[in-house]
Order: sequence, then C-alpha cells, then structure tokens
Amino acid sequence: MKFPKDFLFGAASAAYQVEGAWDKDGKGLSNWDIFSKIPGKTFEGTNGDIAVDHYNRYKEDVKLMAEMGLESYRFSISWPRIIPDGNGKINEMGIDFYNGLIDECLKYGIVPFVTLYHWDLPQSLEEKGGWTNKETIEAFVNYAEVCFKAFGDRVKHWITFNETIMFCKLGYITGAHPPGKINAQKEYFDATHNVFVAHAKAVKKYKELKQYGEIGITHVFNPAFSVDDKEENLIAASHANYYETFWYYDPILKGEYPEYVVNDLKNKGLTPYWTDDELQLLKDNAEKNDFIGLNYYQPQRVENNTEVVKIIEMDREKSTGRPGNISFDSVYKTVMMEDKTYTKWGWEISPEGFLDGLRMLKERYGDIKLYITENGLGDEDPIIDDVIVDVPRIKYIEAHLKVVKEAIKEGINLKGYFAWSVIDLLSWLNGFKKQYGFIYVDHKNNLNRKKKLSFHWYKKIIETRGEEL
Repeated sequence: MKFPKDFLFGAASAAYQVEGAWDKDGKGLSNWDIFSKIPGKTFEGTNGDIAVDHYNRYKEDVKLMAEMGLESYRFSISWPRIIPDGNGKINEMGIDFYNGLIDECLKYGIVPFVTLYHWDLPQSLEEKGGWTNKETIEAFVNYAEVCFKAFGDRVKHWITFNETIMFCKLGYITGAHPPGKINAQKEYFDATHNVFVAHAKAVKKYKELKQYGEIGITHVFNPAFSVDDKEENLIAASHANYYETFWYYDPILKGEYPEYVVNDLKNKGLTPYWTDDELQLLKDNAEKNDFIGLNYYQPQRVENNTEVVKIIEMDREKSTGRPGNISFDSVYKTVMMEDKTYTKWGWEISPEGFLDGLRMLKERYGDIKLYITENGLGDEDPIIDDVIVDVPRIKYIEAHLKVVKEAIKEGINLKGYFAWSVIDLLSWLNGFKKQYGFIYVDHKNNLNRKKKLSFHWYKKIIETRGEEL
C-alpha cells in the first residue's frame, strides 16, 4: 500500500525556535524573549535571540526542504513580529518576511501550513494578564484577521493554536513556561477557555472572509492508559483522559465541555469565568472546524495516586514530559514501566499507543479529518566520520508511519504527517542539546547546515509514497 495522493508529507518548526532576529526589523518583545532570560529557566541559559537564524537563512533552508522532497512545511508566525505590541500598529517588515517565506515555499511547490500561535505572546499582552485576560481574545482575532488578509491568497491551511495544554499547564500549574505561575488552578482553566473562545472567533472570521482554505487547531495527543486492570487505576486513566484530552477536544469538536470535568470543577470552585454567549459560540463553531492537528510523542501510563502531595514548583527537568509526576489535583500519577522502551529524555516510544489513541478519538468524535502535525524523536545524534548517524530517528519515524498506514487502512481520516522537526532547533527548555531535525545545525561553525542520514531516508519515503514501509 502506498500513502494516498492527497496525503501530505511534511515537517514542522516554530518561529521562536528557529527564527532568531528577536529585535530586528520592528519586531516587538514576546513573553519568551523575557522569560528565557530568567536565570535557571532554560538549559545553560539558552534563548531564541539567534536560534538557528532562519530569519536570515530561510532561502537556504527552504532549498534544503525542496531537495528532501517535502510536500509541505508547517511553520508558525510570530505575533510580535506582525503586531509588536499585540494589538496596535502592523509591522510591515514582519509582513514582508512571511511573504518572502511563503513565496519561497511556493517556488518549490511546498505547501505552506501556517500556525498562528506557537507560544510567543506579545509581552505587552502578557503583562496585562495574558490568556487570563479576555482582551487577549479580541487581540488574537485581530491578529488572525491581519494574517488571513496578508497571506490567505497563498496560504490555504491554517492552525490557530499549538498545544493549548502545554502553554497553559506549564504557564499556570508548573511555572516552567511564561507567565511562570505555580498551581494557579483557576487561572489555568480560565486561560484554556479563553483560548478556545479565541479559536472559535478566529474560525468564524476566517469563514466570513471566504478564502476557501481550511482551518483547525493542533492539540497535544497524549492518551492515557491504565498500568493494569485494577479498578482504581482504570478510573485514574479515565480521569486523565477527561482532563488532558477531552477537556481540549470536546469544546472544539462537540461544542461543549465534558460534563465529568465541568461537575468536578464546579465542586472545587474552579469553573472558568465564561458567559452564555461564549458557550453558545463554542456550540455554533463545532461544525466549522475543518480538521484537528495531533502532536503525538508518547502516551501516558497512569495509576491511582495515594500520596499526599504538597504542590511545589516543578523544576525544568520535571517539566520536560518525562513520566513520574503527580497530576495537579493529586488523582493520578504517570509512571515508567519496565516492559516499555524510552528515549534518552524518558519519553515512551509507543507507536501502538498512538494507534490505540486514534481509535479512541474515532470512537468519541467520529470521522474527523486529522493531520499529524508533530511526531519525532528528540535525541543526541552521533557524528561518525563526519556523517550524522541518526538511525534511532529513522527507526522511530518509520515505526510511527507504519501505524499511520494501518490507521488509514482502518478508515481513520488521516491526511498528512509532519515530522518534528525539519531542522535542529531550540528546544524551549532543553536548549540545543536535544535534537529533532532532518537537518543538522553546527553551532560551533557559523550555524552551517548539514543533511543527516534521516534526511535521505525521508526523501525516499516521500518519493515512494511509503510503499516499502
């Protein structure tokens, strides 16, 4: 079986992680420009001031993508590069940069797949309360409209938000991302709701413009499975799925929040500040989403938690996705299991967990259109005789593409795969130590680019439509 002709093979990046040029050509400050410079927040104090200098080298990078045969490039637009203070004057030099990037992709027949928000909020909005402030909703919709009008003649695939759970949970529960708040549970749920409203309003605006493309949202896909068949652990896994998956997917795809969580939050006094109009908007918007993007790296293995925990600030190491943490409400904990395989960063490698999760999504939401917007291996790639021998990455992606093929056979509506990442980039908390790319960046030698083994392997996969997988 080959992958269908309308299945997109791509790779992804994010503005803050690749662009650099943090204060050039009229760009405003983002929350990450400030937060990453707080001592101890990132590995060895790394930040995105230069990143991998994609801002100045995008033509070189897109040429390499074309050589690899990429059919689509998923990248994000930096909000403060377009509207420096978040809600005021448009920066025309920012518009020019993305016009250049989009046109360069199209020159080679690479489809631009654009994310509007990949975590870099204008700092001026962060200082006014960020996603807990409803003014940010309107600012986002205004920014989205600016992008639709500037780029929508050539961009036909839009993602509103990337991984709401990550920037909200790490921002308001663990303190590992901006604004760095710890156990601010009410603000956490307020923020998630405001993001969903901003998404719905942006989708509504996009449809009104009649640009005849598609628009959706990308979520972390981190399905929870019980460690065994004991009732208390099965209940814990169900609780995890409701809070970490259904809370995020239901308001987008069903137009309402899961009753289980709503009732639980009401009992705890954590109900988000929402209005009847906002809830109606979510309901009205459910049919307007064209797709959901899934960022899958690992499942969660969950057991019931019996420990009494005092919430303390999560250090950087504990906020990087490795199992072993207790949930914010102390109901369950994630664990590493002896019979599973893990990466150097302790992330489980589980293609079968992905397939089981996809089946769970289909059962709950029906035949929704899906793109895998991120999937890949974070590693420290060995260099042998001047060759970047990233064989574990090849094996990882190969195993997951086999599962994607199986899912398509089962009738799951998967329309594309975007490897994370197209090029080695700044990992938000891990600096440049953790590599994900098909293209190596030499930080000791002028940020020179070099093709890895996986580059050539992925090129062949795309050429043969994965027939030999």
